[in-house]
Amino acid sequence: MAEIPVNPPTSALLQVAYNSLARRIFRFVAAAGFSDLRPSHGNVLEHLSYIDGQRLNELASRAGMTPQSMGELVDDLERRDYVERRADPADRRARRVYLTKKGRTTRAAAAQAVTDMEGRLEALLGHATYVRLRATLTEVIDAYARDEQP
Repeated sequence: MAEIPVNPPTSALLQVAYNSLARRIFRFVAAAGFSDLRPSHGNVLEHLSYIDGQRLNELASRAGMTPQSMGELVDDLERRDYVERRADPADRRARRVYLTKKGRTTRAAAAQAVTDMEGRLEALLGHATYVRLRATLTEVIDAYARDEQP
């Protein structure tokens, strides 16, 4: 169980909750036959699950990582045949990262884990609180996204 300090900031609570959920999802995916993955690989695979074919800088920005760190993760996943780099159709000098067949299979296992986790959260919180939590988090995300607009 995660150690939570007394009266932690909301950002810490969100981080601890996210990390706990992400660990459970990772364990499910590893148990589904992808035991060669590390939790840090989720920084790539999670974002490619939403938008396949991103540039390295885009992936790094979405994950809150440096391009160098993201590049190391992509290199590792490429060696393990989860992703591949291909030329960007809009700019042949640039490269985009795509899921391979193995990566898409992993995405399906992760999607099942997420579905299971959502069901568990709803059962834990009750339907009304679950819906309210999702609405509140969406409101926070939208508000801060507006603040980041130029």
